[in-house]
Amino acid sequence: MPTALIVIDAQVDFCPGGRLAVAGGDEIIAPINDLMADYDAVILTQDWHPADHSSFADSHPGAEPFSTVQMDYGPQVLWPQHCVIGSPGAGFHPALAVDVADVVIRKGFRPEIDSYSAFFENDHQTRTGLEGYLRERGLMRVDFVGLALDFCVAWSAIDAARLGFTTRVIEDATRAIDLNGSRAAAREAMRAAGVTLT
Repeated sequence: MPTALIVIDAQVDFCPGGRLAVAGGDEIIAPINDLMADYDAVILTQDWHPADHSSFADSHPGAEPFSTVQMDYGPQVLWPQHCVIGSPGAGFHPALAVDVADVVIRKGFRPEIDSYSAFFENDHQTRTGLEGYLRERGLMRVDFVGLALDFCVAWSAIDAARLGFTTRVIEDATRAIDLNGSRAAAREAMRAAGVTLT
């Protein structure tokens, strides 16, 4: 079955030295590059936020980063400002083999709603177009790698499984933020959704 490798948010701001750094985030870039040749398609996602995005703590006077607020679409973690459109931090890690990618899916560019999943924004309604792209190319098996395991990777993998794709997460090529036990919770939620962790 044709298989796609979906690389989630392998961006400067999510790597050490970035504005929302994931510990060890840079350690997975070379392994991801090594995997790419084994797939029928490579898809990159890119967090792509306006500077005043509603998920940034700076957009909520008095709010602390990593606190949670209620949005129209449900609870939202407030993040430090990161992956601002056109900024160096929004760029892909310089060692990532970007030229191998078939397509780049940008997410989180609507100011009023965050987007963890590669398939939907956080309202679970607004689509990115990735599902249609995969179906039209007959790519019904998807493997996920990237950052961060417990947020954007997990949400993407769970949505893929729910949409009927055969879904795996290659854990060695991910790293987690692990905010208040989020890594363990994400692993449990992925398994419950039918995602294979390898």
